[in-house]
Amino acid sequence: MTTAAPPAPSPLPELTVAELRRYGRHLVIPEVGPDGQRRLKGASVLLVGAGGLGSPLALYLAAAGVGRLGMVEFDQVDESNLQRQVLYGSADVGTPKLAAATARLAEVNPHVEVVPHAVRLTAANALELLAPYDVVADGSDNFAARYLVNDACALLGKPDVFGAVHRFEGQLSVFWAAEGPCYRCLFPEPPPPGLIPSCAEAGVLGVLPGIIGALQANEVIKLALGVGRPLVGRLLLFDALGTTFRELALRKDPDCPVCAPGARPELVDYEELCGSAPAPAGGDDGEAPWEIAPEELARWRGEGRDLQLLDVREPFEQAICSLQGARRVPLRQLPQRLAELDRQRPLVAYCHHGIRSARAVELLRREGFQAINLAGGIDAWSRQVDPSLPRY
Repeated sequence: MTTAAPPAPSPLPELTVAELRRYGRHLVIPEVGPDGQRRLKGASVLLVGAGGLGSPLALYLAAAGVGRLGMVEFDQVDESNLQRQVLYGSADVGTPKLAAATARLAEVNPHVEVVPHAVRLTAANALELLAPYDVVADGSDNFAARYLVNDACALLGKPDVFGAVHRFEGQLSVFWAAEGPCYRCLFPEPPPPGLIPSCAEAGVLGVLPGIIGALQANEVIKLALGVGRPLVGRLLLFDALGTTFRELALRKDPDCPVCAPGARPELVDYEELCGSAPAPAGGDDGEAPWEIAPEELARWRGEGRDLQLLDVREPFEQAICSLQGARRVPLRQLPQRLAELDRQRPLVAYCHHGIRSARAVELLRREGFQAINLAGGIDAWSRQVDPSLPRY
């Protein structure tokens, strides 16, 4: 069964002689041919995120001749990106991702128009950003963006080519409310903040985004051509350790808050899902706050306040960078090593992004410690206080 393709421009753009030479291996495939290549040239695709998944998506869609590629990205290239984000090289570290991506894609295929959107996707701008494109490919790395992309696509009637990676596992589907279920049919509500670790906290095998991102590009191309059987109503699961694929059938939820008949969804920003784990409200009734900003901690240290610093990251992370004077106790060892800490002195715990250290603070407070979490972890300290500290 072939699912309907997004509408193609009329008339289809013509191919130049240079394009005929470039796309020769497409033109000899009956399912593509000159008309199919013209459909690709007339197609427009928006990539949300230019990271691990966005890299193979952008490279293969540009190489295939998709005429217009929009890219939503606001971050800079970091050295830790290079392990999996193959769109960038060492010389790009410190530069805006969109600038590096635009230059790289121009080398891949000068016939493709790259439209940079150097903004964070929000409820306020999502519909405006997505509306001009035929297909949206979600390469984001957090639940806030995934729900926002899904909801906006459902409202606009556009297909959402979804991909996600975590450690050794990948997921892939096409959520298209006009043709089948959407993301909320599968996961109606976002998970509680801090329940699921981010890519930075949990890690991801470098090659995995390449595998899933290339499969996403395949789905986008099939949709643009109107051929094959796209992953509408199906969720593909990939296990890199076992090199196995499993497929789950998905059904449209008749009570879906977004795509059910009569549903009137409103776009919502889930910013809390992208940050650190939630902390109980503090500061009232004389209770000490649960978090401290990097600038405030820097001020405390400058004043010479008597406090303990606790680094709950793993040893390999501590070898990359650390705050001077911090005691190093990985979170998994903390319950057995509480005796190494002074219960009488205030304590500030930190990790990479503040998620593990938030859990450490909860444990320490239950045990009677005066513990506070460093908001944003050592990564925020590097960005806001000491840029000489290596980021990873």
